[in-house]
Amino acid sequence: MSQEGNAGGSGQKKEHEERLNVLLADEKRKSEDLLNRLKYLQADFENYRKRTEKELREKEDSALRGLVATLLSALDELELAIENSRKGGQGGELLDGLKMVHKNLAASLGAAGLTRIDCLGEPFDPGLHEAVEKVQGETGAEDVVREEIRPGYLFRGKVVRPSMVKVELAARTQGEQEAGISE
Repeated sequence: MSQEGNAGGSGQKKEHEERLNVLLADEKRKSEDLLNRLKYLQADFENYRKRTEKELREKEDSALRGLVATLLSALDELELAIENSRKGGQGGELLDGLKMVHKNLAASLGAAGLTRIDCLGEPFDPGLHEAVEKVQGETGAEDVVREEIRPGYLFRGKVVRPSMVKVELAARTQGEQEAGISE
């Protein structure tokens, strides 16, 4: 065979090799693109899973909050029955039974996430307290809760029912009183 035949075969081989390299590079790009898409899809799926888990927890909390709010009236009635039994001089087994039911109900609600709002002597907070009566104070720089009419509760950190309270208003200057500024 002549050198021209070898040169022609060698040129074809090189050409073929270059085409294969171009095809290989193209396939690498496609492969990297698919891998990136897969990674994004996996991240999207993980975000979707987290979001649905969060929504499920929120729905569960909402349902429990509704149940707790409903049971608060039973808790209030038990407290009232215990207080009336004490005032009426009734005692014995009925009062003991009421106390036991009250204790168990309060413990169950507490375990579910219910906490009573402490308000006596605390600064008045309209997010936690509902003022049913206000009296002008002689001292103090801020409005303070002086009496709790009905207890308020938080469920997992959110207000289920605000405390009904009597508030002592902060002392005001003579100028504020004459101007008619009131709460």
